[in-house]
Amino acid sequence: MLLKLENAIHFISDWLGKLSAWLLIALLLNVFYDVIMRYLFNDVSIGMQEMEWHLYSAMFLFGISYCIRSDGNVRVDVFYERWQPTTRAWVNIFGCLVLLLPFTLLVVKFGWTFTVESYQLGEQSGDPGGLPYRWIIKGAIPLSFSFMCLSGVGMLLHNINILRGEHRDESTPSAHLS
Repeated sequence: MLLKLENAIHFISDWLGKLSAWLLIALLLNVFYDVIMRYLFNDVSIGMQEMEWHLYSAMFLFGISYCIRSDGNVRVDVFYERWQPTTRAWVNIFGCLVLLLPFTLLVVKFGWTFTVESYQLGEQSGDPGGLPYRWIIKGAIPLSFSFMCLSGVGMLLHNINILRGEHRDESTPSAHLS
């Protein structure tokens, strides 16, 4: 049961990784368009420039879930890599329960009120020609942190499954990626 739940959560995290890759392509096309318009046609679009940071933000925010899933997070590998898989699992469980999950839940809570305020105020770009509906990109913050929390639960389940002997000679979920 835990293994099936872990795999379902990993499926969502993998999908978010693919979404981030597509957002990167959209960002590259947006920058390409902006550069061509600026230097060949001497035309500047504030909306397209703002769209660059919106796409970059969304790509980064949703890509973190995949990073957690693929064990790409930062830690002191000098020690970590020398430990046994069960010791690593205990460290990861501690990190999830004490650091990752409380932090993500805190950002979801406060990010949600941040987004609702933006929506209620009808917040939009302060620049003429800028993007309206600023609440959409602000809403990406609590949404992405919800996905990070879900990926953290997947990481927690993965490490519990390591301790239960469900995963043979692996200690990271990246071995599952195709």
